[in-house]
Amino acid sequence: MPDVIEVDDEGSVNTSSMKYSDNVISQDIEETFDLDEIPEKELDKVYRRLDYRIIPALWCLYFLTSYGSSAYGNTLTMNTSEGHSLIQSLNLTDHDTSTASALYYVGYIIFDVPMNLAMTRLSPQVWLSRIVITVGLVYACYAALDNNKGIMAIRFVSGMCGAGTWPGLSYYITLWYPNHRSAKRIGYYFTAAQISAAAAGLVAAGFQKMDMDRGLEGWKWYFLVYGCITVLVGILLLFWLPDRPFEIEKVERSKLSKFSISKYLPKPRKPLNAHMRELHRKDMVGRYKKLEYSWRDVLKIICDIRIWPLIIMYFGVVGTGFGLAVFGTSIIEINNPQLSSIDVSLLYAPIWLFDLAGILIITPIADKFKKYRPLFFSFSTLIIIAGMFVTTYAPTSWSSYGGLLIAGFGLGPTVPITMAWAAEIFGANYGDVGCAVSAALVSGLGNLGSVTATYALYTGWPADYARKYEYSNMMLVVMLGVSVIASFVLVGLLKFLYPEPEDKSLKE
Repeated sequence: MPDVIEVDDEGSVNTSSMKYSDNVISQDIEETFDLDEIPEKELDKVYRRLDYRIIPALWCLYFLTSYGSSAYGNTLTMNTSEGHSLIQSLNLTDHDTSTASALYYVGYIIFDVPMNLAMTRLSPQVWLSRIVITVGLVYACYAALDNNKGIMAIRFVSGMCGAGTWPGLSYYITLWYPNHRSAKRIGYYFTAAQISAAAAGLVAAGFQKMDMDRGLEGWKWYFLVYGCITVLVGILLLFWLPDRPFEIEKVERSKLSKFSISKYLPKPRKPLNAHMRELHRKDMVGRYKKLEYSWRDVLKIICDIRIWPLIIMYFGVVGTGFGLAVFGTSIIEINNPQLSSIDVSLLYAPIWLFDLAGILIITPIADKFKKYRPLFFSFSTLIIIAGMFVTTYAPTSWSSYGGLLIAGFGLGPTVPITMAWAAEIFGANYGDVGCAVSAALVSGLGNLGSVTATYALYTGWPADYARKYEYSNMMLVVMLGVSVIASFVLVGLLKFLYPEPEDKSLKE
Protein backbone atom coordinates (compact mmCIF):
# COMPACT_ATOMS: atom_id res chain seq x y z
CA MET A 1 0.00 0.00 0.00
CA PRO A 2 1.37 3.43 -0.86
CA ASP A 3 2.01 5.79 2.00
CA VAL A 4 -0.22 8.77 2.66
CA ILE A 5 1.54 11.93 1.60
CA GLU A 6 1.48 14.72 4.16
CA VAL A 7 2.98 18.15 4.02
CA ASP A 8 4.79 19.59 7.00
CA ASP A 9 4.93 23.27 7.97
CA GLU A 10 7.86 23.85 5.63
CA GLY A 11 6.14 22.41 2.60
CA SER A 12 8.15 19.17 2.40
CA VAL A 13 6.51 15.82 1.84
CA ASN A 14 6.31 13.35 4.72
CA THR A 15 5.14 9.77 4.19
CA SER A 16 6.00 8.22 7.49
CA SER A 17 2.88 8.37 9.64
CA MET A 18 -0.29 7.33 7.78
CA LYS A 19 -1.18 4.98 4.94
CA TYR A 20 -3.94 4.81 2.39
CA SER A 21 -5.78 1.55 2.10
CA ASP A 22 -6.79 1.97 -1.54
CA ASN A 23 -4.60 -0.58 -3.32
CA VAL A 24 -5.64 0.38 -6.83
CA ILE A 25 -3.65 3.60 -6.85
CA SER A 26 -0.25 3.11 -8.39
CA GLN A 27 3.05 3.19 -6.55
CA ASP A 28 4.46 6.06 -8.56
CA ILE A 29 2.67 8.53 -6.29
CA GLU A 30 5.46 7.99 -3.81
CA GLU A 31 7.82 9.63 -6.24
CA THR A 32 8.29 13.37 -6.59
CA PHE A 33 5.89 14.93 -9.06
CA ASP A 34 5.09 18.30 -10.54
CA LEU A 35 1.45 19.42 -10.49
CA ASP A 36 2.07 21.24 -13.75
CA GLU A 37 2.47 17.84 -15.40
CA ILE A 38 -1.25 17.14 -14.90
CA PRO A 39 -3.28 18.60 -17.78
CA GLU A 40 -5.81 21.14 -16.53
CA LYS A 41 -8.50 19.62 -18.74
CA GLU A 42 -8.01 16.28 -17.03
CA LEU A 43 -8.43 17.91 -13.61
CA ASP A 44 -11.53 19.73 -14.85
CA LYS A 45 -13.06 16.35 -15.70
CA VAL A 46 -12.21 15.05 -12.23
CA TYR A 47 -13.87 17.95 -10.48
CA ARG A 48 -16.90 17.87 -12.76
CA ARG A 49 -17.37 14.24 -11.79
CA LEU A 50 -17.13 15.22 -8.13
CA ASP A 51 -19.61 18.03 -8.75
CA TYR A 52 -22.21 15.58 -10.03
CA ARG A 53 -21.94 13.47 -6.89
CA ILE A 54 -21.28 16.02 -4.14
CA ILE A 55 -22.84 19.38 -5.01
CA PRO A 56 -26.49 18.21 -5.52
CA ALA A 57 -26.33 16.34 -2.20
CA LEU A 58 -24.91 19.36 -0.37
CA TRP A 59 -27.52 21.52 -2.10
CA CYS A 60 -30.35 19.33 -0.79
CA LEU A 61 -28.76 19.26 2.65
CA TYR A 62 -28.44 23.04 2.83
CA PHE A 63 -31.89 23.57 1.30
CA LEU A 64 -33.57 21.55 4.03
CA THR A 65 -31.54 22.86 6.97
CA SER A 66 -31.95 26.51 5.94
CA TYR A 67 -35.61 26.08 4.99
CA GLY A 68 -36.67 26.03 8.62
CA SER A 69 -35.77 29.66 9.34
CA SER A 70 -37.69 30.91 6.31
CA ALA A 71 -40.63 28.66 7.12
CA TYR A 72 -40.66 30.00 10.67
CA GLY A 73 -40.70 33.57 9.35
CA ASN A 74 -43.70 32.75 7.16
CA THR A 75 -45.65 31.08 9.97
CA LEU A 76 -45.61 34.38 11.86
CA THR A 77 -48.08 35.80 9.30
CA MET A 78 -49.88 32.67 8.00
CA ASN A 79 -53.71 32.79 8.23
CA THR A 80 -53.59 36.08 10.12
CA SER A 81 -57.11 37.03 9.00
CA GLU A 82 -58.47 33.82 10.55
CA GLY A 83 -56.53 34.42 13.78
CA HIS A 84 -54.49 31.25 13.26
CA SER A 85 -50.93 32.49 12.66
CA LEU A 86 -48.23 31.10 14.93
CA ILE A 87 -48.18 34.39 16.86
CA GLN A 88 -51.95 34.36 17.36
CA SER A 89 -52.22 30.63 18.11
CA LEU A 90 -49.59 30.79 20.87
CA ASN A 91 -50.55 34.31 22.07
CA LEU A 92 -47.02 35.59 21.50
CA THR A 93 -46.01 39.13 22.35
CA ASP A 94 -43.42 41.06 20.32
CA HIS A 95 -40.93 40.29 23.09
CA ASP A 96 -41.71 36.56 22.85
CA THR A 97 -41.18 36.60 19.08
CA SER A 98 -37.87 38.46 19.18
CA THR A 99 -36.58 36.36 22.09
CA ALA A 100 -37.47 33.11 20.34
CA SER A 101 -35.71 34.27 17.17
CA ALA A 102 -32.61 35.32 19.10
CA LEU A 103 -32.44 32.05 21.03
CA TYR A 104 -32.18 30.18 17.74
CA TYR A 105 -28.93 31.98 16.96
CA VAL A 106 -27.69 31.68 20.54
CA GLY A 107 -27.89 27.90 20.12
CA TYR A 108 -26.06 28.23 16.81
CA ILE A 109 -23.30 30.39 18.29
CA ILE A 110 -22.68 28.23 21.37
CA PHE A 111 -22.45 24.95 19.48
CA ASP A 112 -20.99 26.00 16.10
CA VAL A 113 -17.30 25.52 16.95
CA PRO A 114 -17.62 22.25 18.94
CA MET A 115 -19.95 20.77 16.31
CA ASN A 116 -17.52 21.53 13.49
CA LEU A 117 -14.54 20.23 15.46
CA ALA A 118 -16.49 17.02 16.05
CA MET A 119 -16.86 16.67 12.29
CA THR A 120 -13.07 16.65 11.86
CA ARG A 121 -12.90 13.69 14.24
CA LEU A 122 -15.80 11.73 12.78
CA SER A 123 -16.94 10.52 9.40
CA PRO A 124 -18.00 13.76 7.62
CA GLN A 125 -20.93 12.36 5.68
CA VAL A 126 -22.35 10.71 8.83
CA TRP A 127 -22.08 13.96 10.74
CA LEU A 128 -23.71 16.02 7.99
CA SER A 129 -26.53 13.48 7.71
CA ARG A 130 -26.97 13.60 11.49
CA ILE A 131 -27.50 17.36 11.25
CA VAL A 132 -30.26 16.96 8.67
CA ILE A 133 -32.03 14.18 10.58
CA THR A 134 -32.05 16.01 13.93
CA VAL A 135 -33.19 19.27 12.32
CA GLY A 136 -36.11 17.42 10.74
CA LEU A 137 -37.09 15.75 14.01
CA VAL A 138 -37.11 19.04 15.90
CA TYR A 139 -39.15 20.92 13.29
CA ALA A 140 -41.72 18.12 13.19
CA CYS A 141 -42.15 18.69 16.93
CA TYR A 142 -43.24 22.28 16.28
CA ALA A 143 -46.70 20.87 15.53
CA ALA A 144 -47.07 20.08 19.25
CA LEU A 145 -46.46 23.65 20.46
CA ASP A 146 -49.18 25.29 22.52
CA ASN A 147 -47.55 28.14 24.51
CA ASN A 148 -44.90 30.86 24.37
CA LYS A 149 -42.39 29.01 26.57
CA GLY A 150 -42.41 26.10 24.15
CA ILE A 151 -41.53 28.25 21.13
CA MET A 152 -38.57 29.75 22.98
CA ALA A 153 -37.24 26.36 24.03
CA ILE A 154 -37.69 24.73 20.63
CA ARG A 155 -36.08 27.63 18.78
CA PHE A 156 -32.97 27.20 20.93
CA VAL A 157 -32.93 23.45 20.28
CA SER A 158 -33.39 24.12 16.55
CA GLY A 159 -30.29 26.30 16.57
CA MET A 160 -28.34 23.72 18.53
CA CYS A 161 -29.24 20.93 16.08
CA GLY A 162 -28.44 23.05 13.04
CA ALA A 163 -25.16 24.33 14.48
CA GLY A 164 -22.18 23.42 12.35
CA THR A 165 -24.17 23.18 9.11
CA TRP A 166 -22.60 26.04 7.21
CA PRO A 167 -19.02 25.65 8.52
CA GLY A 168 -19.39 21.89 8.16
CA LEU A 169 -20.29 22.23 4.48
CA SER A 170 -17.38 24.63 3.96
CA TYR A 171 -15.02 22.18 5.65
CA TYR A 172 -16.35 19.27 3.59
CA ILE A 173 -15.67 21.24 0.39
CA THR A 174 -12.04 21.79 1.45
CA LEU A 175 -11.61 18.02 1.72
CA TRP A 176 -12.49 17.53 -1.94
CA TYR A 177 -11.62 20.80 -3.74
CA PRO A 178 -8.54 23.06 -3.82
CA ASN A 179 -9.10 26.64 -2.73
CA HIS A 180 -9.11 28.17 -6.21
CA ARG A 181 -12.05 25.89 -7.07
CA SER A 182 -13.94 26.25 -3.80
CA ALA A 183 -15.80 29.61 -3.87
CA LYS A 184 -17.76 28.65 -6.97
CA ARG A 185 -18.78 25.34 -5.39
CA ILE A 186 -19.76 27.08 -2.16
CA GLY A 187 -21.83 29.44 -4.30
CA TYR A 188 -23.49 26.49 -6.04
CA TYR A 189 -24.89 24.95 -2.88
CA PHE A 190 -25.38 28.31 -1.19
CA THR A 191 -28.09 28.93 -3.80
CA ALA A 192 -30.11 26.41 -1.82
CA ALA A 193 -30.64 29.01 0.90
CA GLN A 194 -32.14 31.42 -1.60
CA ILE A 195 -34.30 28.79 -3.29
CA SER A 196 -35.47 27.49 0.07
CA ALA A 197 -36.42 31.00 1.19
CA ALA A 198 -38.34 31.55 -2.03
CA ALA A 199 -39.97 28.12 -1.82
CA ALA A 200 -40.91 28.69 1.83
CA GLY A 201 -43.09 31.61 0.82
CA LEU A 202 -44.74 29.74 -2.03
CA VAL A 203 -45.33 26.59 0.01
CA ALA A 204 -46.65 28.63 2.95
CA ALA A 205 -49.30 30.04 0.63
CA GLY A 206 -50.45 26.49 -0.11
CA PHE A 207 -50.48 25.30 3.51
CA GLN A 208 -52.69 28.23 4.46
CA LYS A 209 -55.41 26.41 2.49
CA MET A 210 -55.07 23.49 4.95
CA ASP A 211 -55.82 25.66 7.96
CA MET A 212 -57.77 23.72 10.63
CA ASP A 213 -57.88 20.55 8.51
CA ARG A 214 -58.25 17.73 11.08
CA GLY A 215 -58.04 20.37 13.80
CA LEU A 216 -54.52 21.59 13.00
CA GLU A 217 -53.61 25.14 12.03
CA GLY A 218 -51.92 25.60 8.66
CA TRP A 219 -48.56 26.38 10.26
CA LYS A 220 -48.63 23.10 12.20
CA TRP A 221 -49.21 21.12 8.99
CA TYR A 222 -46.39 23.09 7.44
CA PHE A 223 -43.85 22.15 10.11
CA LEU A 224 -45.01 18.53 10.35
CA VAL A 225 -44.68 17.80 6.64
CA TYR A 226 -41.37 19.68 6.36
CA GLY A 227 -39.90 17.83 9.34
CA CYS A 228 -40.82 14.36 8.05
CA ILE A 229 -39.41 15.03 4.57
CA THR A 230 -36.17 16.36 6.11
CA VAL A 231 -35.66 13.24 8.24
CA LEU A 232 -36.16 11.00 5.21
CA VAL A 233 -33.64 12.92 3.09
CA GLY A 234 -31.13 12.90 5.96
CA ILE A 235 -31.25 9.11 6.05
CA LEU A 236 -30.76 8.90 2.28
CA LEU A 237 -27.70 11.17 2.47
CA LEU A 238 -25.99 8.55 4.63
CA PHE A 239 -25.91 6.29 1.60
CA TRP A 240 -25.01 8.94 -0.98
CA LEU A 241 -22.41 11.37 0.35
CA PRO A 242 -18.84 10.02 0.06
CA ASP A 243 -16.51 10.02 3.05
CA ARG A 244 -13.08 11.65 2.98
CA PRO A 245 -11.33 11.44 -0.39
CA PHE A 246 -8.41 9.42 0.98
CA GLU A 247 -9.10 6.33 3.04
CA ILE A 248 -6.88 6.16 6.13
CA GLU A 249 -5.93 2.86 7.69
CA LYS A 250 -8.03 1.71 10.63
CA VAL A 251 -5.20 2.21 13.10
CA GLU A 252 -5.05 5.89 12.14
CA ARG A 253 -8.79 6.38 11.95
CA SER A 254 -9.07 5.03 15.49
CA LYS A 255 -6.96 7.99 16.60
CA LEU A 256 -9.49 10.32 15.04
CA SER A 257 -12.48 8.78 16.75
CA LYS A 258 -13.07 5.92 19.15
CA PHE A 259 -16.81 6.33 18.82
CA SER A 260 -17.31 6.29 15.05
CA ILE A 261 -20.52 4.57 13.95
CA SER A 262 -19.55 4.74 10.27
CA LYS A 263 -18.20 1.17 10.42
CA TYR A 264 -21.76 -0.03 11.01
CA LEU A 265 -23.09 1.79 7.94
CA PRO A 266 -22.78 0.81 4.27
CA LYS A 267 -19.89 2.59 2.55
CA PRO A 268 -21.10 4.86 -0.26
CA ARG A 269 -19.75 4.07 -3.71
CA LYS A 270 -16.61 6.06 -4.57
CA PRO A 271 -17.36 9.07 -6.79
CA LEU A 272 -14.22 8.63 -8.94
CA ASN A 273 -12.70 5.74 -10.84
CA ALA A 274 -9.13 4.59 -10.10
CA HIS A 275 -7.47 6.87 -12.67
CA MET A 276 -9.41 9.92 -11.53
CA ARG A 277 -8.67 9.14 -7.88
CA GLU A 278 -4.98 9.16 -8.70
CA LEU A 279 -5.21 12.52 -10.46
CA HIS A 280 -7.30 13.94 -7.64
CA ARG A 281 -4.86 12.82 -4.99
CA LYS A 282 -1.95 14.29 -6.92
CA ASP A 283 -3.76 17.61 -7.18
CA MET A 284 -4.82 17.71 -3.52
CA VAL A 285 -1.80 16.18 -1.81
CA GLY A 286 0.30 19.34 -1.89
CA ARG A 287 -2.45 21.13 -0.01
CA TYR A 288 -3.18 18.40 2.49
CA LYS A 289 -2.14 18.54 6.15
CA LYS A 290 -2.81 15.81 8.67
CA LEU A 291 -5.99 15.74 10.68
CA GLU A 292 -4.35 15.47 14.10
CA TYR A 293 -4.29 18.65 16.16
CA SER A 294 -4.30 19.82 19.75
CA TRP A 295 -6.29 22.47 21.57
CA ARG A 296 -3.21 24.66 21.33
CA ASP A 297 -3.73 24.71 17.55
CA VAL A 298 -7.34 25.74 18.04
CA LEU A 299 -6.28 28.53 20.42
CA LYS A 300 -3.76 29.82 17.87
CA ILE A 301 -6.52 30.24 15.30
CA ILE A 302 -8.79 32.00 17.78
CA CYS A 303 -5.96 34.40 18.65
CA ASP A 304 -5.01 35.00 15.02
CA ILE A 305 -5.99 38.63 14.40
CA ARG A 306 -7.05 37.86 10.82
CA ILE A 307 -10.10 35.93 12.00
CA TRP A 308 -11.79 38.98 13.47
CA PRO A 309 -12.27 41.07 10.30
CA LEU A 310 -13.82 37.97 8.69
CA ILE A 311 -16.20 37.61 11.65
CA ILE A 312 -17.20 41.28 11.33
CA MET A 313 -17.74 40.89 7.58
CA TYR A 314 -20.00 37.91 8.24
CA PHE A 315 -21.72 39.75 11.12
CA GLY A 316 -23.12 42.48 8.88
CA VAL A 317 -24.19 40.52 5.83
CA VAL A 318 -25.66 37.54 7.69
CA GLY A 319 -27.38 39.81 10.20
CA THR A 320 -29.07 41.55 7.28
CA GLY A 321 -29.79 38.28 5.49
CA PHE A 322 -31.48 36.63 8.45
CA GLY A 323 -33.22 39.84 9.40
CA LEU A 324 -34.88 39.84 5.99
CA ALA A 325 -35.41 36.07 6.07
CA VAL A 326 -37.32 36.17 9.37
CA PHE A 327 -38.99 39.56 9.07
CA GLY A 328 -39.19 39.98 5.30
CA THR A 329 -42.91 39.15 5.35
CA SER A 330 -43.41 41.66 8.19
CA ILE A 331 -41.66 44.39 6.15
CA ILE A 332 -43.80 43.61 3.10
CA GLU A 333 -46.96 43.55 5.20
CA ILE A 334 -46.32 46.88 6.91
CA ASN A 335 -45.58 48.61 3.60
CA ASN A 336 -48.56 47.00 1.84
CA PRO A 337 -51.26 46.61 4.53
CA GLN A 338 -53.96 45.91 1.94
CA LEU A 339 -52.33 42.61 0.93
CA SER A 340 -53.68 39.26 2.13
CA SER A 341 -51.42 36.88 4.05
CA ILE A 342 -51.22 34.65 0.95
CA ASP A 343 -50.14 37.62 -1.18
CA VAL A 344 -47.44 38.46 1.38
CA SER A 345 -46.08 34.90 1.25
CA LEU A 346 -46.00 34.97 -2.54
CA LEU A 347 -44.18 38.33 -2.65
CA TYR A 348 -41.59 37.03 -0.19
CA ALA A 349 -40.29 34.48 -2.72
CA PRO A 350 -38.82 36.81 -5.43
CA ILE A 351 -36.44 38.43 -2.89
CA TRP A 352 -34.52 35.18 -2.72
CA LEU A 353 -34.66 34.56 -6.45
CA PHE A 354 -32.80 37.87 -6.86
CA ASP A 355 -30.40 36.64 -4.18
CA LEU A 356 -29.86 33.52 -6.28
CA ALA A 357 -29.16 35.64 -9.36
CA GLY A 358 -26.48 37.55 -7.43
CA ILE A 359 -24.75 34.30 -6.54
CA LEU A 360 -24.81 32.92 -10.07
CA ILE A 361 -23.55 36.15 -11.63
CA ILE A 362 -20.95 37.46 -9.16
CA THR A 363 -19.56 34.42 -7.31
CA PRO A 364 -17.97 32.66 -10.33
CA ILE A 365 -16.19 35.90 -11.26
CA ALA A 366 -14.96 36.34 -7.67
CA ASP A 367 -13.67 32.76 -7.79
CA LYS A 368 -11.75 33.39 -11.00
CA PHE A 369 -10.20 36.64 -9.76
CA LYS A 370 -9.77 35.66 -6.11
CA LYS A 371 -7.15 38.35 -5.40
CA TYR A 372 -10.00 40.87 -5.81
CA ARG A 373 -12.31 39.15 -3.33
CA PRO A 374 -12.51 42.19 -1.02
CA LEU A 375 -13.67 44.36 -3.94
CA PHE A 376 -16.35 41.87 -4.97
CA PHE A 377 -17.48 41.59 -1.35
CA SER A 378 -17.61 45.37 -0.88
CA PHE A 379 -19.41 45.95 -4.18
CA SER A 380 -22.07 43.39 -3.28
CA THR A 381 -22.47 44.87 0.20
CA LEU A 382 -22.95 48.35 -1.27
CA ILE A 383 -25.76 46.93 -3.41
CA ILE A 384 -27.45 45.68 -0.23
CA ILE A 385 -27.07 49.13 1.34
CA ALA A 386 -28.64 50.76 -1.72
CA GLY A 387 -31.53 48.30 -1.54
CA MET A 388 -32.14 49.04 2.14
CA PHE A 389 -32.24 52.78 1.44
CA VAL A 390 -34.77 52.24 -1.34
CA THR A 391 -36.88 49.99 0.89
CA THR A 392 -36.90 52.58 3.64
CA TYR A 393 -37.34 55.84 1.77
CA ALA A 394 -39.02 54.99 -1.56
CA PRO A 395 -42.16 57.09 -2.16
CA THR A 396 -44.51 54.18 -2.95
CA SER A 397 -45.10 50.77 -1.41
CA TRP A 398 -44.19 48.92 -4.60
CA SER A 399 -40.93 50.81 -5.12
CA SER A 400 -40.17 49.99 -1.50
CA TYR A 401 -40.68 46.34 -2.36
CA GLY A 402 -38.24 46.81 -5.25
CA GLY A 403 -35.62 47.81 -2.68
CA LEU A 404 -35.97 44.39 -1.07
CA LEU A 405 -35.24 42.79 -4.45
CA ILE A 406 -32.11 44.94 -4.84
CA ALA A 407 -30.94 44.01 -1.34
CA GLY A 408 -31.55 40.35 -2.11
CA PHE A 409 -29.35 40.53 -5.21
CA GLY A 410 -26.47 42.00 -3.21
CA LEU A 411 -26.79 39.50 -0.37
CA GLY A 412 -26.17 36.46 -2.55
CA PRO A 413 -22.39 36.58 -3.17
CA THR A 414 -21.27 37.97 0.19
CA VAL A 415 -21.28 34.82 2.34
CA PRO A 416 -19.61 32.48 -0.23
CA ILE A 417 -16.85 35.06 -0.77
CA THR A 418 -16.30 35.45 2.98
CA MET A 419 -16.11 31.70 3.64
CA ALA A 420 -13.84 30.99 0.65
CA TRP A 421 -11.50 33.77 1.79
CA ALA A 422 -11.40 32.32 5.33
CA ALA A 423 -10.54 28.85 3.98
CA GLU A 424 -7.82 30.31 1.75
CA ILE A 425 -6.15 32.17 4.63
CA PHE A 426 -6.42 29.61 7.42
CA GLY A 427 -6.18 26.45 5.36
CA ALA A 428 -2.80 27.57 4.05
CA ASN A 429 -1.41 28.22 7.53
CA TYR A 430 -3.14 25.65 9.71
CA GLY A 431 -4.33 22.92 7.35
CA ASP A 432 -7.36 20.81 8.16
CA VAL A 433 -8.06 22.30 11.57
CA GLY A 434 -7.62 25.80 10.14
CA CYS A 435 -10.45 25.30 7.66
CA ALA A 436 -12.71 23.74 10.27
CA VAL A 437 -12.15 26.18 13.14
CA SER A 438 -12.07 29.35 11.03
CA ALA A 439 -15.35 28.38 9.33
CA ALA A 440 -16.95 27.65 12.70
CA LEU A 441 -15.71 30.88 14.30
CA VAL A 442 -16.73 33.06 11.37
CA SER A 443 -20.15 31.42 11.16
CA GLY A 444 -20.69 31.10 14.91
CA LEU A 445 -19.57 34.50 16.18
CA GLY A 446 -20.69 36.19 12.97
CA ASN A 447 -24.21 35.03 13.74
CA LEU A 448 -24.28 37.55 16.57
CA GLY A 449 -25.42 39.78 13.72
CA SER A 450 -28.44 37.53 13.34
CA VAL A 451 -29.16 37.88 17.07
CA THR A 452 -28.96 41.65 16.72
CA ALA A 453 -31.28 41.72 13.73
CA THR A 454 -33.87 39.38 15.19
CA TYR A 455 -33.82 40.39 18.87
CA ALA A 456 -32.96 44.11 18.96
CA LEU A 457 -34.54 45.17 15.66
CA TYR A 458 -37.96 44.88 13.96
CA THR A 459 -40.41 43.17 16.36
CA GLY A 460 -37.80 43.46 19.10
CA TRP A 461 -38.09 47.24 18.74
CA PRO A 462 -41.86 47.85 19.08
CA ALA A 463 -41.57 51.64 18.73
CA ASP A 464 -40.09 51.17 15.27
CA TYR A 465 -43.32 49.65 13.93
CA ALA A 466 -44.91 53.10 13.63
CA ARG A 467 -41.89 54.23 11.57
CA LYS A 468 -42.34 51.24 9.23
CA TYR A 469 -39.07 49.81 10.59
CA GLU A 470 -37.05 52.81 9.36
CA TYR A 471 -34.54 52.71 12.22
CA SER A 472 -34.21 48.93 12.07
CA ASN A 473 -33.38 49.11 8.37
CA MET A 474 -30.82 51.85 8.97
CA MET A 475 -29.15 49.87 11.77
CA LEU A 476 -28.63 47.09 9.25
CA VAL A 477 -27.05 49.65 6.91
CA VAL A 478 -24.62 50.62 9.69
CA MET A 479 -23.73 46.95 10.23
CA LEU A 480 -23.14 46.52 6.50
CA GLY A 481 -20.88 49.59 6.41
CA VAL A 482 -18.77 48.13 9.21
CA SER A 483 -18.48 44.90 7.20
CA VAL A 484 -17.07 46.82 4.23
CA ILE A 485 -14.53 48.54 6.48
CA ALA A 486 -13.54 45.17 7.98
CA SER A 487 -12.82 43.73 4.52
CA PHE A 488 -10.28 46.49 3.84
CA VAL A 489 -8.78 46.11 7.32
CA LEU A 490 -8.16 42.46 6.45
CA VAL A 491 -6.50 43.50 3.19
CA GLY A 492 -4.17 45.76 5.19
CA LEU A 493 -3.33 42.96 7.64
CA LEU A 494 -2.53 40.54 4.83
CA LYS A 495 -0.38 43.09 3.06
CA PHE A 496 1.63 44.53 5.95
CA LEU A 497 1.58 41.97 8.79
CA TYR A 498 1.12 38.69 6.90
CA PRO A 499 2.68 39.20 3.47
CA GLU A 500 2.85 36.19 1.16
CA PRO A 501 6.35 34.67 0.92
CA GLU A 502 8.19 35.68 -2.20
CA ASP A 503 8.18 32.98 -4.89
CA LYS A 504 11.86 32.64 -5.77
CA SER A 505 11.09 30.33 -8.66
CA LEU A 506 9.58 33.21 -10.56
CA LYS A 507 12.91 35.05 -10.56
CA GLU A 508 14.74 32.01 -11.78
